[in-house]
Amino acid sequence: MSTHAIEAVGLVKRYGEKAALDGVSFEVPRGTVCGLLGPNGAGKTTAVRILTTLAKADEGTATVAGLDVAANAREVRARIGLAAQDATVDQLLTGRENLIMIGELHHLGRAIATARADELLEQFSLTDAGGRLAKTYSGGMRRRLDLAATLVARPEVLFLDEPTTGLDPRARNELWDVLDTLVGEGTTILLTTQYLEEADRLADDIVVVDHGRVIARGDARALKQQVGGAQLFATPSNAADLERVAGMVGTITGCEPGIDAASRLVHASTDGGPHVVARLADALADARIAVDDIGLRQPTLDDVFLTLTGAPVADDESVEVAR
Repeated sequence: MSTHAIEAVGLVKRYGEKAALDGVSFEVPRGTVCGLLGPNGAGKTTAVRILTTLAKADEGTATVAGLDVAANAREVRARIGLAAQDATVDQLLTGRENLIMIGELHHLGRAIATARADELLEQFSLTDAGGRLAKTYSGGMRRRLDLAATLVARPEVLFLDEPTTGLDPRARNELWDVLDTLVGEGTTILLTTQYLEEADRLADDIVVVDHGRVIARGDARALKQQVGGAQLFATPSNAADLERVAGMVGTITGCEPGIDAASRLVHASTDGGPHVVARLADALADARIAVDDIGLRQPTLDDVFLTLTGAPVADDESVEVAR
C-alpha cells in the first residue's frame, strides 16, 4: 500500500483555450494535512474536482486512497468526504435529521445512522442544537454540521474547499480544533484556502499554485522565508521625516528600505530579532523624530503572493472555472 493518500501527476484540465490546470503534480502522505494555496482562478478548486471524481483530467493521473480516480470513481467516492465552499445541508431538517439522512444514503441502516449522527453531534459540539432546524444555525454551526455530514461514512480522505471562508475568528478556531482531532485519528486532509495563517495552523505541507501550475512548496515558515523574512517598519508622525527614517531603517537592517508615502510607512527586510526595533527606537529618540507606529512584522499572505505571483491573493480579475 502506498504511503500517500493522494497522488497527482501531471494533471491538465482545459476549458476551451484556458488551462485551469497545466501539469500539476503533488502528493499527500497518509494521516497528514496538505494546504493547497493560490489566488482566485489559480486552479485549486479544479484540482479538488478532479481528485474527488467530479471532473476528469484531460491529461495526467491521480490516485486517492490508493485508487485511480478515473478508473475507480465509485470506489473513490466511497472513501472520501468533500466539504465544498457552500454548505450542502438541508435547511428544513434538523441537524440530527440531516446526519441520519446522509447515513441512510450511505446504506448504514437506520439504527447505525442514528448512532453515528449522535456521535458526530457530540464531536462537533452540536448536541444541544441537534433538534433545531439547520436554518436557525449560525454560520459557524452550519459549517460544523456540513463537515460532520462529510464524516458520517468515516472517510479515509477529507477534502475541504476553503472551509472557513466567511466565519468569524471564534468559529474558525473551533473548526480548526475539530480538524486537529480528525488528523489525530488518522484522517488525511487536503485543504484549499486563501489564508496563509490557516495553512500555517493546520498544514504539514503547503502547495502553492498559480495559473494552473505549482510554483512553490514547503511549510509556512519556508514560504515566508522566500519573501525575505521579517520586516522592520516605522510610521513617522510627520511625512517630512520619511527620508530620515528610511536612512535609519536602511542602516540598521543593511537593506534598501521601501517607502510608502501615502501611508507614511518605511519598511525593510531584516534577519534580526526584536533588538532591531529597540535600535530603531533609540535612533528615532536621539533624532527627536516622533512616530505613530514602530515594530517588527512577519510576512503576510499578500507578501508571499506578491513575491511568488506578482499579485495579491484576492485577485478578482481571474475567476476559478468549473466550480
